[in-house]
Amino acid sequence: MKASDLFVKALENEGVEYIFGIPGEENLDLLDSLRKSSIKFILTRHEQAAAFMAATYGRLTGRAGVCLATLGPGATNLVTAIAYAQLGGMPLVVITGQKPIKEGLQGKFQILDIIAMMRPLVKDTDQIVYGRQIPALVRGAFRIAEEERPGAVHLELPEDIAKEEVQNDAVFPRQTIHRVFASDRSIEKAVNAIKASKRPLLLVGAGANRKRIRQPLSDFVNKTGIMFFNTQMGKGVLSGIDDKFIGTAAFSSKDYVHEAIKKADLIINVGHDIIEKPPFIMKGDQQQVIHINFYSAQIKDIYYPQVEVVGNISNSIDRLTQALSICFACDTSWVNEIREDTKNAIHALDDDNSFPMLPQRVVSDVRSVMKDDGIVSLDNGMFKLWFARHYHTNQPNTLLLDNALATMGAGLPVAIACALMYPQRQVLAVCGDGGFMMNSQELETAIRLHLNLVVIIFNDNGYGMIKWKQTAQDLPNFALDFNNPDFIKYAESYGATGYRVAASDELTPIMNQAFASGGVHLIDVPIDYSQNTKTLLDDLKQFD
Repeated sequence: MKASDLFVKALENEGVEYIFGIPGEENLDLLDSLRKSSIKFILTRHEQAAAFMAATYGRLTGRAGVCLATLGPGATNLVTAIAYAQLGGMPLVVITGQKPIKEGLQGKFQILDIIAMMRPLVKDTDQIVYGRQIPALVRGAFRIAEEERPGAVHLELPEDIAKEEVQNDAVFPRQTIHRVFASDRSIEKAVNAIKASKRPLLLVGAGANRKRIRQPLSDFVNKTGIMFFNTQMGKGVLSGIDDKFIGTAAFSSKDYVHEAIKKADLIINVGHDIIEKPPFIMKGDQQQVIHINFYSAQIKDIYYPQVEVVGNISNSIDRLTQALSICFACDTSWVNEIREDTKNAIHALDDDNSFPMLPQRVVSDVRSVMKDDGIVSLDNGMFKLWFARHYHTNQPNTLLLDNALATMGAGLPVAIACALMYPQRQVLAVCGDGGFMMNSQELETAIRLHLNLVVIIFNDNGYGMIKWKQTAQDLPNFALDFNNPDFIKYAESYGATGYRVAASDELTPIMNQAFASGGVHLIDVPIDYSQNTKTLLDDLKQFD
């Protein structure tokens, strides 16, 4: 058996459904082996987009997504999306090619030390130097990528190794990993800390966005009465319409949610780590924090929890629920006013008719069109904060955003992966004009794959979030404005359908028409961020 055939057999053994990427001449044996495989190869228009798609597969399934690139420039194009997966806790296996390592004939042409380049970005990286190593290295790569904390693993398969003949074609069986349970002593300490509190809050972070955690957390909240909030990447674990939900930590430390956080004497921190932008900052011993996660806390000057419950989150929450009394914290008078103020602020401009549109109105319209299982993929920009704050999620992983690397350019590739995986569900990409143009070529990929996908572009002819920061620092507007193509013609040139919103009441019917029609649709929405900035500052003034 050829080594590349064994490699594909090992991937099939891992249950790989898709490989996203762009092959080069160093991958041709592997590509030929994939031709005969049940694995679907998804050709993209840029390697970065391929890795975004593969990371999204890992994020939504818990099983490592797989992407492929060649050596040199192909591998370097993956870097941003690998960092996206690594910081975001998304299991990803990256495969790159290399020139022959046993007898090179091209000097240093295109050759970079990809192993060394990958090392700071991934959990593990290996070059395959013998075909017989393949089963062990592939099994190890998937195991490491999927273990908590999930992340990226890299394998380099040189051209001459892929061609090798191997005698043994056995692969290592995929084994279930049984996560350890927290100690009885740590559960006891957490229970005592909760019982001693008067104003506890539950924080739901990205690490809670795993299978089998939603129900235990719901049971915990329903039994104890403890109010909860979430980080941006923890949205959807618990329902945003629950009467115990306060909001999302999305804006500044003076936003409504943060005022509730400041009043709490205990934060039960489930699944959050410091890689995501901090939802609160510890100062002295004013506030007790219980860290509940699969792994221990990373101690920093802003985060040093007094109690740690390390182990399987579902099991830990179940045991805490059993140990606490019914309606332990049902007196929520200390936070009710803040919760009501938050709700009123969030919905104050839902029906605003001004044009260009305010982002608050766009979020409201999108929420009215999207079903509860519909998926909204957000690129990075000012609009992301408004969606994080205003968009109510009722199911896990239905608002996909990045609050770890916070890179632009991911919104469209992430949505393409979702549309590929869930063809019966609504999928919407929301991008700023700047972020969209970083991977806009993937419209061709979506059309070639016959996907059903709607894209909204927040069009303000500039980098809106940085302009907002400029304004907040009383700096003059400089170097952040640009010109855009005609997005309607641009979409149509790929074979998509394009629309331009000309009045605030047009967005909802256009979205409904686009989803009903199927195929790929792009909606250009002129957006007003000056009003948006004013509204945000007005919201915060009362806390100055």
